[in-house]
Amino acid sequence: MSKPSSKVTQDQVNAAAWKACDTFRGAVDPTQYKDYILVMLFLKYISDTHKAHRAELMARYGDDTVRLVRALERERFQLPSGSSFDELHKARGEADIGERINKALEAIEEKNRSKLEGVFRNIDFNSETLGRPTERNRRLKALIEDFAKDELDLSPGRVDVDVIGECYIYLISQFASDAGKKAGEFYTPKSLAQLLAKLAAVQKGQTIFDPSCGSGSLLLEVSKEVGSLDFALFGQEVNGATWALARMNMFLHGQDSAVIKWCNTLTGPELVESGRLMQFDRIVANPPFSLDKWGAEDAENDRFNRFRRGVPPKGNADYAFVSHIVESLKPGSGKAAVIIPHGVLFRGGAEGRIRQKLLEENVIDTVIGMPAGMFSSVGIPVAIMIIDRSREPGGANAKRKDVLFIDASRDYLENKKQVTLSDAQEKKIVETYVSRKTIEKYSHAATFDEIKENDFNLNIPRYVDTFEAEAVVDIAKVQQEILDLEKKQAELRVKMSQYLKELGL
Repeated sequence: MSKPSSKVTQDQVNAAAWKACDTFRGAVDPTQYKDYILVMLFLKYISDTHKAHRAELMARYGDDTVRLVRALERERFQLPSGSSFDELHKARGEADIGERINKALEAIEEKNRSKLEGVFRNIDFNSETLGRPTERNRRLKALIEDFAKDELDLSPGRVDVDVIGECYIYLISQFASDAGKKAGEFYTPKSLAQLLAKLAAVQKGQTIFDPSCGSGSLLLEVSKEVGSLDFALFGQEVNGATWALARMNMFLHGQDSAVIKWCNTLTGPELVESGRLMQFDRIVANPPFSLDKWGAEDAENDRFNRFRRGVPPKGNADYAFVSHIVESLKPGSGKAAVIIPHGVLFRGGAEGRIRQKLLEENVIDTVIGMPAGMFSSVGIPVAIMIIDRSREPGGANAKRKDVLFIDASRDYLENKKQVTLSDAQEKKIVETYVSRKTIEKYSHAATFDEIKENDFNLNIPRYVDTFEAEAVVDIAKVQQEILDLEKKQAELRVKMSQYLKELGL
């Protein structure tokens, strides 16, 4: 490995990390090889940081071994002998390199149990997913060599920690773009995440929760809006491999204190205090759409009484997540911004009854219709529902009884794989939400009586009329134009016949 000479840019780090994926493309599914790339990036980060810090401490303490050892013990991450990236790089040509990587990760996890317990348990570098032994060893050798390049020297003097964290987010977004329908399981498109962050309007000192946090990128996007480091992040994720990505993502962004639980939010939530659900100031969420077999059979006996308004259908968990979110907000003050499929707004049956009760409780504040194609994996349009418990009796907005509808479905920028929002479009949505003003063909604040007259249906076109009247057609004028065209056509036919005669045809 050559010695780096200067700092590298965000683009250089992103490009080098994405280039490392070439080793797997075409042979391994993106939903699988993303884990190997992201774990290797994390290992490289803690190895380079540890090496740089050790050199700094050795220069500082010289022969004072006692102070040196004590200082090393206080490091953010401990690296046992044989587990560093450099040591694996030296062994990259060995026949058991996959097993060596596994043992290195196991040793790191054991040495840093309070932080990393379970983080590497779902990754196996010796798996046949990477091919038969010879091919697997070739791929792992190439992967290690790619991460050994100068552009991926992640030591503190070489690259800022923000660059590393953003590289992680960049890779996750690229994997999501390649992963098809499974992308929504671990990533919320940046454009939507930024909008949710602004709508949530997190304040200094508040707690932020995502009940289906995926890789954690939505939580991190929201945290940027706080304007200080005085906040606390919480998340739950059901997929073990994705939970591990979220934990590493938090560390790479310096959010070591974030509490991310590996659990099923609907059947076994773990963010619990004294036998009750923890409650938060702000919730942001992009739950899996219309999840089947979510646990409806046990919902009536839910120990947290989340489904007191009704049990959602067993084949559709949308209102199960909504119910959990409402009960996880602080009474009288908590607010949530949730991405939902449009069916949540108008479906009947059990869902309709739950929606009616939420409206009668006055906690549904705003519904925002978004463009189709914001997710690269699904072309359907989505909506954002804002739930605000400050509208409850005693809350700051208890007098607010209307529901604001915004139709932002026609304002977007179209890219190759998905649509996004421009800064101006995002600003218009947020400003309309804050002001609650009515804008023709864009927004409307509907009274409770209006909504009741519509049988508690929240389908946006019922409240925001976006119909464009067709231009008035002058029938007489059109008829005359047709006659003129027919006359010209007859004249052309006569001329054509003359030409043909002259040619002897």
